[in-house]
Amino acid sequence: MTAEQQRAGAAGVEPLGEYGRRAVFASSVGYALDGFDLLILSFALGGITADLHLSAPQAGSLTTITLLGAVTGGFAFGMLSDRFGRVRMLTWSVLLFAVFTGLSAIAVGFADLAAYRFVAGVGIGGEFGIGMTLAAEAVPARLRARATSWVGVGFQLGVLAAALVSPWIIGAFGWRGLFVVGAAPAIFAVVLRKRLHESPKFLAGNADPAPRRSPVRLLLADARTVRVSLALVVLTTVQNFGYFGIMTWLPTYLSEQFGYSLTKSSLWTAVTVLGMLVGAVAFGHLADRIGRRRTFWTFQLGAAASVLVYSQLASPTALLVGGAVMGAFANGMIGGYGALMAELYPTEARATAQNVLFNIGRGLGGFAPVVIALVATAQGFPFALALLSAIYLLAFAAMFAIPERRGAELV
Repeated sequence: MTAEQQRAGAAGVEPLGEYGRRAVFASSVGYALDGFDLLILSFALGGITADLHLSAPQAGSLTTITLLGAVTGGFAFGMLSDRFGRVRMLTWSVLLFAVFTGLSAIAVGFADLAAYRFVAGVGIGGEFGIGMTLAAEAVPARLRARATSWVGVGFQLGVLAAALVSPWIIGAFGWRGLFVVGAAPAIFAVVLRKRLHESPKFLAGNADPAPRRSPVRLLLADARTVRVSLALVVLTTVQNFGYFGIMTWLPTYLSEQFGYSLTKSSLWTAVTVLGMLVGAVAFGHLADRIGRRRTFWTFQLGAAASVLVYSQLASPTALLVGGAVMGAFANGMIGGYGALMAELYPTEARATAQNVLFNIGRGLGGFAPVVIALVATAQGFPFALALLSAIYLLAFAAMFAIPERRGAELV
């Protein structure tokens, strides 16, 4: 018995354990690779457009095609994970998007590149739900929100990594070289499969000889579950709407409203992303201490207030600090959904719930850039950003339909 286990036993709590650490790390890395792959397309798009002679609509549709693949993969991999196992499907999802990201490097036209991006998106779509489920099942109940928050942190670290290395790789090897690097996660998939065994919670549930129920139907099992599922769709839609709305238009807002250069806008945006990282870690600790509902309510009110205040700021220092605060509240909740949904659905439908409900939110939230553009065109960016704060009040109301299950054992 390790010293950590002895201390935990003396305190009457279950220790994290080596498997829990490995599972959280693997899930975090998997979601980081997800974030990395999604962003490199943005950096490569200029070179792709020129080299393959794409029209503007064709170039723009590549991101949409990737996200459509992600929604499809989210649904499929969620159900496959509940049927065949978390680690196995996490491995295949990483391998799928790694291989087809690498194949993107040999594209000769729009048609084959679009096909590669769609299949890569299918692999990307499985990451959120599988990683969150694996992390939630691998750790003691007292650490569950912290574990899933670290998975959420992984995504942002992947985004930051892509932002740092993409310009250098494109400068040295061109856009095709960037997609070759994007194939590297295949190595991680092979290592993951060899070093991490299946979730004990999944194995225990899979050993039950009772007839297997449809995981999708379990999301709508009765009137109470329907209310919970609908409330979670509201939460995940607000989460994604706010994230895509802020991250898509923040550089433009800083440039057009205050005349910031591209470099300065990128720096101020990066500080907002760092605030998101800090917020996610803080959310996990707070949710494990005071409960899911109170923590979500705190961050939802904080997001509404900070986005509204940010829209009124003008000085560089205030925008820098305000951006970090806004990022912390608006995206700090990202890891909380993993713990929340893990506790609300049984093992046989847990990964399906995570991926289906989150990807519905991602699909609806993906309209945020268009909505904000339309409002900004009519009323200006400050008004559009201020209006964005109202969506968090909708999420605040939806939390009343979701029961508090902090510390509950997973069933």
